[in-house]
Amino acid sequence: MAAAKIKKGDSVVVRSGKDKGRTGTVVQVMPKDGKVVVEGINVMTRHRKPSQTNPQGGIDRLPAPMAISKVGLADPKDGKATRVRFETKDGKKVRVAVKSGETIDG
Repeated sequence: MAAAKIKKGDSVVVRSGKDKGRTGTVVQVMPKDGKVVVEGINVMTRHRKPSQTNPQGGIDRLPAPMAISKVGLADPKDGKATRVRFETKDGKKVRVAVKSGETIDG
């Protein structure tokens, strides 16, 4: 299995779809499904009937998973989407932004 290029807590930019251009933080990564959940992006609404556990009912808004290919890591320098490559620095494997050459972690 390849190393994860996008991890939980990363700032990402949406590259396509209804939320194109918006940025958010990764809440969850699902590598087996190839999906990510980004805070405040791809929000779905669920209408709930009143029940004993939820007597008020109402509308729940939750971020839904989206394809990992639709998001790109935000470049640390300018905040635009960039691809990621891996390099070894001081004997440690680190992620590097292709666009600017900035180290993302490490």
